[in-house]
Amino acid sequence: MSLAPDLHATTLLIRKLENIATLTDEQRQALESLPVRTHVLNTRQDIVRDGDKPTHCCLVLDGWACRYKLLNQGKRQILSFHIAGDIPDLLSLHVPTMDHTLATVTNATVAFIPHESLRALVAHHPRLASLLWRDTLIDAAIFREWMTGMGRRSAFERIGHLFCEMYVKLEAVGLAGDHRCPLPLTQVDLADALGLTPVHVNRVLQEMRRQTLLTLRSRTLQIEAWDELSAAAEFDPGYLQLEARAA
Repeated sequence: MSLAPDLHATTLLIRKLENIATLTDEQRQALESLPVRTHVLNTRQDIVRDGDKPTHCCLVLDGWACRYKLLNQGKRQILSFHIAGDIPDLLSLHVPTMDHTLATVTNATVAFIPHESLRALVAHHPRLASLLWRDTLIDAAIFREWMTGMGRRSAFERIGHLFCEMYVKLEAVGLAGDHRCPLPLTQVDLADALGLTPVHVNRVLQEMRRQTLLTLRSRTLQIEAWDELSAAAEFDPGYLQLEARAA
């Protein structure tokens, strides 16, 4: 496939960046001119692997992706989940060798943006460089929340916190509303992300349903009692640094 600008791809990126700052028309046009190569990928397909030296960054256009590490015994630790508008391997602009794997969680469409094009973009638009840097800092804040959860939160709190986080992220890019959002994660995915067993995840989900906090059916999450769930999980969306969101 040849490289060419893709308005759909850059619109998602623009919408993501405008959740954390206001863009000028010139900055939007610069983003719209980025050349991309679009690929449709299958579920659980590696996009870039631990040890690779990529020459491009991956923009998620549709579907879900995750970062993960695989131990020698075959155990998987999921490090983060990513949705449309995310560039999960932006760090590869500055860190030449990947220290983890990026893979699809669902069928997904991704756009590959050459490093050389992104470097030219940030060289000519320093404020966009700052915004992309800010996006990586928000990623770091999410990592800190996950680390806090793994170390100090109960299984109930970890799962509740993750559900609240994903809902707010999806809502911010127009993929969720009324406390309802897609959630195409298996109980194994949740276990691998939160340091639990699938059996433990199942028990917690049953308890959440029993308390009528949420409904999880057909890969869709409906949070029935947002205030109660977010309070129980001690969820405060401030670390996501979104400029505005519906309550």
